[in-house]
Amino acid sequence: MFERGNRKKPEIDEEQVKELHAKIGELAVANSFLERKLKPWGGT
Repeated sequence: MFERGNRKKPEIDEEQVKELHAKIGELAVANSFLERKLKPWGGT
């Protein structure tokens, strides 16, 4: 039950990684946009 070793590395789905990187990029752009727009109203 609590054995060590014989663990396989998880498979990396390259397509999913690309989708997640694209989503991170979208969120970073949206965050930057909102940050700029909120500054005149006292946003940090």
